Amino acid sequence: QGLSSPMLRCPSQRLLDRIVRRYAEVPDAGSIYMDHLTDRDKLRLLYTLSVNSHPILLQIFPDVEGWPFPRYLGSCGRLVVSASTRPLRDFYDAAPDVAADLALQLLTVLRSMGTNDLNYFFYFTHVDAGTFGVFSNGHLFIRDASTLGIIDKEEGSQLIDGQQEYKDIFSCLTVDCQSPFVSCNSIGEKHSLIMVCQELLPKLLGGKFLQPMQEKIDSFLQHCADGLADDQSINEAVARLTDLLKPLRSCDSRFAYRYPDCKYSDKY
Repeated sequence: QGLSSPMLRCPSQRLLDRIVRRYAEVPDAGSIYMDHLTDRDKLRLLYTLSVNSHPILLQIFPDVEGWPFPRYLGSCGRLVVSASTRPLRDFYDAAPDVAADLALQLLTVLRSMGTNDLNYFFYFTHVDAGTFGVFSNGHLFIRDASTLGIIDKEEGSQLIDGQQEYKDIFSCLTVDCQSPFVSCNSIGEKHSLIMVCQELLPKLLGGKFLQPMQEKIDSFLQHCADGLADDQSINEAVARLTDLLKPLRSCDSRFAYRYPDCKYSDKY
């Protein structure tokens, strides 16, 4: 209770069960009896969740199940080993068709993090050019999951009275203990979209296309970045931006993650 990690700001029993059952740094990971964690294991898990929840997220939402994270290979102390990606900032000067492809993938990832079969709603507390990465096959993933919060849409958050004032013994080592908690009720589907439209998409798509296409894209990005817009208008802007970007993509071997499938399917 009270851990500063965004991942646990809005906890549910279902989420906590998933963390314990899928925590991989124990000899008997996945035990159905839930008695496989020693006191040392529990302390290590709590400390990892407090300092950096990134490796825990990679374990409990693995890429082999379709989650947009790099594969978790292991860790040793503060060192985490995972599959390599190039940060999104490396693609700010990319060709227009590459930029359009990455922007569409980015919007798709955000949509999947808000709506998925397990009814977990993921939101970002911060995004920058290193938050997302791109594999060598052109596939975009979330490179840094440490700023991801999770809200359980099935059970809802189960905050106890006074939890927001409670501070654990780990968090003050890495963050300002006086920083306010984000209210779970104040976070909507537009939360992450607005940040991405403000911080990333203008740098990725700015000045890449001919007029009047560029003007239309800039207009939709500005509308998306408007924090006063409601969820419906934000979603409409994103849908229209998606329709604009789709024809701007190419179908060739540079996009190995969807080639040659894109030649035969409208899905790509």
